[in-house]
Amino acid sequence: MRIAALLAIAALAPAATPQYGYKVVHVYPHRRDAFTEGLEFRGGLLYESTGLQGSSTMSKIKVETGQVVQQVRLDPALFGEGITVINERIVQLTYRTELGFVYNQSSMRQLRTFHYRGEGWSLTNDGAHIYMDDGSDQIRVWEPVTLAEQRRITVHDGARRIDNLNELEWVRGELYANIWKSDRVARISPSDGRVLGWIDLSGLLTPAEAVGVDVLNGIAYDSFGDRLFVTGKLWPKLFEIKLVRR
Repeated sequence: MRIAALLAIAALAPAATPQYGYKVVHVYPHRRDAFTEGLEFRGGLLYESTGLQGSSTMSKIKVETGQVVQQVRLDPALFGEGITVINERIVQLTYRTELGFVYNQSSMRQLRTFHYRGEGWSLTNDGAHIYMDDGSDQIRVWEPVTLAEQRRITVHDGARRIDNLNELEWVRGELYANIWKSDRVARISPSDGRVLGWIDLSGLLTPAEAVGVDVLNGIAYDSFGDRLFVTGKLWPKLFEIKLVRR
């Protein structure tokens, strides 16, 4: 009877959140001076936004070589943050100035500015909505043309709220989010904010490569080639990885 009761309790207990590691598929060069804040893959190119006042940029980059093929430099007073590419437009945030930019994707000519409340950290989109975070446990959902906020998602793993959400990416119907100052990425349900899995990306850089770098930050997904890319701020490498269930 005691065993049956324990089995019944175990059946009612919530299942542990799935855990994932990774396998490195390819390694590509990454600019060592790129303080990566936003990363997306579109049309065979990487789009990367970098931060730090005085050196913030938004660039188109060849994946295989790391070569910058087109670049916009922000005003030295601004700290560049996340970007997303949608409807032939590039949308970019800044850190604490509550100011964003919309560019033409092809020419990278600035089309307009916009404003939002609070800090700007990251952006991604699913084709119909833009998702934005500010370093808290909240993900804002924006209308892609007006950039008006429609709702918010609270990210949680069971009863525990997950804050420090950083760079976002839309991957096969899920939101992936770097957790700032960690080597973990959360796989998040866009409908209710539930963490669907945890990805441990520790060990990507060797100890020698990790000297002078900053945190893991940068996720890009090639939906046509089913390729997942990750990097970090001031990292010398961009990694194409496959997830491995633990």
